[in-house]
Amino acid sequence: MKIEVSVVIDRPPAVVFEFYVVNHVRNHPRWDPSIQLTQLTEGPVGVGTRIKRRHTRVGTPIEGIMEVVELDPGKSMKAVIVDQTPGGPLEVHGRVTFEAVDGDRTKLTIELDMPHFHSSMEPGLIEGGYRRIKELVETET
Repeated sequence: MKIEVSVVIDRPPAVVFEFYVVNHVRNHPRWDPSIQLTQLTEGPVGVGTRIKRRHTRVGTPIEGIMEVVELDPGKSMKAVIVDQTPGGPLEVHGRVTFEAVDGDRTKLTIELDMPHFHSSMEPGLIEGGYRRIKELVETET
């Protein structure tokens, strides 16, 4: 299953990229309170960064690892997530892009490719998170 959602944020791409990618471990739990993240690798987020995930979106705690596999600073990030679900490993390939709109606004787009649908990743849940990202970025930066 493939999912794609977008939101336009009234801030330039560099600001949105910093919030979403550079400070991902700190900020992701702010827009999705069901998740806890711990960066396993040292240094700034970049290709090879590994982040331990634990979320409770479906009631049962699910743990996994996210690894950044591509990074184009200010423009995009691609990651592979492997969550250990009760039904076995669930692999998700995600890509996030930051596109300039009218110079000082950003179209933030996430694309998820999931070989097996997982109810915790319904588009409505992702869209809700993006609305919260928009609100946080626009009120704090």
